[in-house]
Amino acid sequence: MFIQTEATPNPATLKFLPGKIVLETGTAEFRDETEARAASPLAARLFGVPGVTGVFLGYDFITVTKDSADWQHMKPAILGNIMEHFMSGQPVVASGALAGSDQPEEGEFFNEGDETIVATIKELLDTRVRPAVAQDGGDITFKGFRDGVVYLNMKGACSGCPSSTATLKHGVQNLLRHFVPEVQEVEAVM
Repeated sequence: MFIQTEATPNPATLKFLPGKIVLETGTAEFRDETEARAASPLAARLFGVPGVTGVFLGYDFITVTKDSADWQHMKPAILGNIMEHFMSGQPVVASGALAGSDQPEEGEFFNEGDETIVATIKELLDTRVRPAVAQDGGDITFKGFRDGVVYLNMKGACSGCPSSTATLKHGVQNLLRHFVPEVQEVEAVM
């Protein structure tokens, strides 16, 4: 098994490409070991590497976020854990752990009557923004729309990335304003 690694715009995050499908649909983000142990054998293994603070699973990639530890020391252990996991035959996520991941995100908000605008925003995010952001090992999901402001949740390599503000303001905001005149601003939320 050959696992490629790619740098991301976030220096605290590396993208790992195992050459296999990681998640058939959706994404999954884990920010602590307890959460990972309950939902994903792969993420739990990765949290066993000292310095790992986050694991994000995409269609064909895994991004790992670290604390102040050095990639030079962490990378071999991460690669070994990814390889061991795929060789073990265990599932990436526990059965039913991501149930409902195709449903709208919990806590979405927008005013009644804005359904058409929100549908257009979501379509633009799904077709134009998310594929580009996935290239950098992250994801952006819709959280809400109110008073001309679109609220987005940044995940994976995008979460905490120094260039995420530029991505939001100059990339996503300009795109949405161009296609959806009602959009005035874009803000990141947790």
